[in-house]
Amino acid sequence: MAVKRSAAVIVLVAIILLSLVFLLRVKDEMADFEVNYKAGQRIRDGETLYRTADGHWQFKYLPFSAFLYLPLTLLPLPWAKAVWFGVIVLATVMIFFISSKLIDFKDDAFFSPAFFAGLILARYYLRELQLGQINALMTFLLVTMIWLLARSAKPSAESAGGALAGLSTALKPYAIVFFPYLALRKKWPALAAGLTVLGLALFAPALFYGWKGNLTVLGEWRSSLAASTPSLLSSQDNVSLAGFLMKRTQDQTLSLTIYGIILAALGGLVLFLLLKGSRISRSSVLDGFLLLILIPLVSPLGWDYTFLSAAPAVMLICRHYDKYRPFWRGFLILNFLVISLSLYDLMGRGFYAAFMSSSVITLDFLVLLGYLAYLRIKGHA
Repeated sequence: MAVKRSAAVIVLVAIILLSLVFLLRVKDEMADFEVNYKAGQRIRDGETLYRTADGHWQFKYLPFSAFLYLPLTLLPLPWAKAVWFGVIVLATVMIFFISSKLIDFKDDAFFSPAFFAGLILARYYLRELQLGQINALMTFLLVTMIWLLARSAKPSAESAGGALAGLSTALKPYAIVFFPYLALRKKWPALAAGLTVLGLALFAPALFYGWKGNLTVLGEWRSSLAASTPSLLSSQDNVSLAGFLMKRTQDQTLSLTIYGIILAALGGLVLFLLLKGSRISRSSVLDGFLLLILIPLVSPLGWDYTFLSAAPAVMLICRHYDKYRPFWRGFLILNFLVISLSLYDLMGRGFYAAFMSSSVITLDFLVLLGYLAYLRIKGHA
């Protein structure tokens, strides 16, 4: 009874604190949510989603993504923001909860990996809340997919996991990296379900636009993305490999050529690690966490806060901290400090701008890929 009472008090305090954060700091922000809320209104009214007049605040996702915000358009914007704030918080909690179950923390070891991962990546989750973004929700869906694949070999569980992969890809196309993985692991029910859900999502806007109108809107999405992406590659907050190279070379053709070569090398590394894990029990845990940390790196428009998807991988690395040699433990701590302390308020405008423009964060998360690779090569995960 005392444990239940303590848990209830903790939940109540958390709700009060989060409500204060929303009311005092967030409710007048959430600029990205406002863009998506407007997209929900537009698809409801059968209007085009992609307008150059919107400038920087142009809707950039697939038309189906606007469906997610359609029910929220029934609420006034302030109330819709409050609901979405709650969705992000709940998705964040579930990312850490499900990841902890996948890693199988012991009771005496649960808090340290989860706590440190949350501390290291706190600035990304706070930025997600400030913008009202969708990355936490997408990461939650993908972590749930990994849980379904790891916990059960039943076709029904695989199909449910694949459906979540399809839904995530419809919300943000970067999640498509999981489809080749499902094929490689011969998760045919999951792959079939994922492709089915993605196909339905592509045609769903026809309910508002008609078949021909839906094709037109999909063409507008492709055109708007092609037109806006090149100018955003050199943005200081773009932490993708493509952005990293563009900042270095200032030559788009050269950058994309090197980017393609690096993608091929990363693809080879991932394939090697996946094959290496074919005989490891519950290998899908590290497999999935590896792909989650890759998403911000390989997607051309990987903004810094999208690295929140690395939380499960950071938790796994922290859980196996003792498996690394002393020097590499120290290097890992240094890497984590750079990630967690690269704050605008701490660095100041000039130094922060220079730091982000140099894409040090991109290198930090590439380093974490190396730590994951070590765990797989040594058979720890």
